[in-house]
Amino acid sequence: QVRLVESGGGLVQPGGSLRLSCATSGFTFSRSAMNWYRQVPGKERELVAGITRAGDFTNYADSVQGRFTISRDNVKNTVSLQMNSLKPDDTAVYYCNARFNFQSYWGQGTQVTVSS
Repeated sequence: QVRLVESGGGLVQPGGSLRLSCATSGFTFSRSAMNWYRQVPGKERELVAGITRAGDFTNYADSVQGRFTISRDNVKNTVSLQMNSLKPDDTAVYYCNARFNFQSYWGQGTQVTVSS
């Protein structure tokens, strides 16, 4: 079965950094575009970053561009999100997403809280 498991969330002060990781199994990782989304209560789930199957193209939400970096390892079957210069508005549950065969799969989410 398809599994996506996020890790690396936690509490960090404004200006700090966190690195989120998503371990995957149950599908051919290299055939799937990968994304990170985030969601806060009362707001729509937001696409934070995306990366193509080969990792040759990435895209970012305007709110995180220049601060966040998405990457993937097609040997380890993982996707990561390096988050720098974190702001309180980055506080959210972050979800790993895989898209392949016209289907979308989600991890359980990991909480990121940016607060002093």
